[in-house]
Amino acid sequence: MINMSAQYRQTYEALAKQIPFEPEICVVLGSGLGDFAEKVETIKSIPTSSLPNYPVSTVQGHQGFLHFANYANKKLLIIQGRIHLYEGYRISQCMVPVFIASKLNCKKILLTNAAGGVNHHFKPGDLMLNTSFNGINIKKELADLIGVTLLEKKNAFIDFPSGSFNNVIKKAALEEKISLKEGVYWYNKGPAYETPAEIQMTKKFGGDAVGMSTVHEAVYASYLGMEVSAISCITNMAAGLSSQKLYHTEVMETAELVKKDFERLVKKIIELS
Repeated sequence: MINMSAQYRQTYEALAKQIPFEPEICVVLGSGLGDFAEKVETIKSIPTSSLPNYPVSTVQGHQGFLHFANYANKKLLIIQGRIHLYEGYRISQCMVPVFIASKLNCKKILLTNAAGGVNHHFKPGDLMLNTSFNGINIKKELADLIGVTLLEKKNAFIDFPSGSFNNVIKKAALEEKISLKEGVYWYNKGPAYETPAEIQMTKKFGGDAVGMSTVHEAVYASYLGMEVSAISCITNMAAGLSSQKLYHTEVMETAELVKKDFERLVKKIIELS
């Protein structure tokens, strides 16, 4: 089991000296969704490069900032700059944002991501509430991170993702008149996109969307006792389901088109939380 407190004590201590408040809700912004950080009242922005041992995000669309912000009388921590396993990092390094949010006593975490659509009823630009996750490709790393848990900890995963938080998200979508799909998010380590054969396997085993983040963050946050929910922006149809070749620029372009709905939805979620 990895001792995150010992490994990232300096990171947390350096941050703790700068924070303006303890946040209530953490929002992790996925690829192409980073603009949301500019749509709320920012109290303080801390570049992650200024924190010792904080991994550098190398992916386009993931700026390295921790934003402490206010919206609807809620104190927020907005993570603008996710860290991925496919960048060559260890799982403990990918967990630094979640670890920090927990250490700051954040009770809820909303994870967002860009994902490839597998469900044939989906189309690019859809938003999907994650009703479940599949992390077959990451189980060993997760075991190394959290070790063998007590029965009480295992039982916490019965409500994973958080049923109450997911209900808030559904209510927010209804009030904002935003079409919100629901489905299973299937994790792939990357860095390459999935092959058409892998997508057919994912579809056969019940996956509705596929991506390279979120699952390990969600499991770890739940393990730490946080309420966890996740929303995917379907930015493209997965390999073999479209005649177009997949590029990261397509992910960014589709996220740009849907960002207004995404912004309205997240703001309403914060209001109702």
